[in-house]
Amino acid sequence: MTDLDPTLDLDGLEEVDIETVINGKRLKRRVKARQHLADFLRQELELTGTHLGCEHGICGACTVLLDNRSARGCLTLAAQISGKTVDTIEGLSANGKLADLQRAFIERNAAQCGFCSSGMLLTAYELVSTGVASSRADIREVLSGNMCRCTGYHAIVDAIESVAEARAGGKR
Repeated sequence: MTDLDPTLDLDGLEEVDIETVINGKRLKRRVKARQHLADFLRQELELTGTHLGCEHGICGACTVLLDNRSARGCLTLAAQISGKTVDTIEGLSANGKLADLQRAFIERNAAQCGFCSSGMLLTAYELVSTGVASSRADIREVLSGNMCRCTGYHAIVDAIESVAEARAGGKR
């Protein structure tokens, strides 16, 4: 999970100007000082792939990548993304960066109802991109912050492990 600037002082402010890059596109916008990133993405930018589940940072459905590290959109304020890069499921799907993970999720039935899938896929992307997914135990540890009520995680771990192996050229 990414660390955000804890010194950002929003006391007494109604709105804040931000400059950011979301899914590869530069964006300048005035945002509500206390609006959560997930709400901003969904309501203002119509990027509805970022789901809201628990709204307490526990379920992982709202996971986005903030400067290439996973972050909870329900715990991050839109005001905190100024100067940062945000990638959502829509951006990484459109540019093909998730294609192998999406295919593996489909092939292994790891996306049953689909509600957790965007958060799982972004977490998986970070895992395989950083090489952290070196064992099933590592994958399970990182995924422990994402809840799925349908699959029992076996299929998700299988999908991520297969992609990690393929990206490593079978050297795992």
